[in-house]
Amino acid sequence: MKKTYKIDVDCANCAAKMEEQVKKTAGVKDAVVSFMTLKLKVEFEEGVDEKEVMTAALKNCKKVEDDCEIFFE
Repeated sequence: MKKTYKIDVDCANCAAKMEEQVKKTAGVKDAVVSFMTLKLKVEFEEGVDEKEVMTAALKNCKKVEDDCEIFFE
């Protein structure tokens, strides 16, 4: 399953680092962050709880930029 989320990130460099953190999150097959559109596209692994995975992804992203947001609720 693929989904797109609105994100709040301050710079392109941070967006690239956030993309890497989301890709490392358990349950994520692939992820792409677009700084220009402020969108995060995530492809989930089969059978995962989307909300649980996105909560973990946000936690990982906050390690890069503590004031970032991913709007998934």
